[in-house]
Amino acid sequence: MTTMTPRGIRNNNPGNLDYVGQAGAHLETGVPYPRFAAFPTMADGICALRDQLIRYGARGLDTVAKIVSVYAPASENATAAYIEFVCAVVGVRPDTMLHLHDPATMARLIYAISGMENGPGHLSLSQIEQVLQNTPTTAIS
Repeated sequence: MTTMTPRGIRNNNPGNLDYVGQAGAHLETGVPYPRFAAFPTMADGICALRDQLIRYGARGLDTVAKIVSVYAPASENATAAYIEFVCAVVGVRPDTMLHLHDPATMARLIYAISGMENGPGHLSLSQIEQVLQNTPTTAIS
């Protein structure tokens, strides 16, 4: 992959999760200011994002507006545009309660976040669905 490939895709981290010692991950390398986790495979990165979203749900962050306001705070992102984009992809309103243990909802949410973080065309919804079907949740729910 070239440096034109988005950072999250290069790091197998479609959600651009900060590195916080996730199992199997390491701090990204080859950038001036490393911050994000790098995962061994894209499936590992998809699962890490799923597990983070499950943890958010356990803390009461169960709508797109609540999740994105914490995940992509206004101090670093155009949060309102991020919420609008995710809602359009997932097909919900900002205040719709999400069922994060529903595989279809989770897949669409990950697909939307990945699209926002990396641009379109890097992960397909079916690729995400396949990973989620074949990998158990490790987050405490």
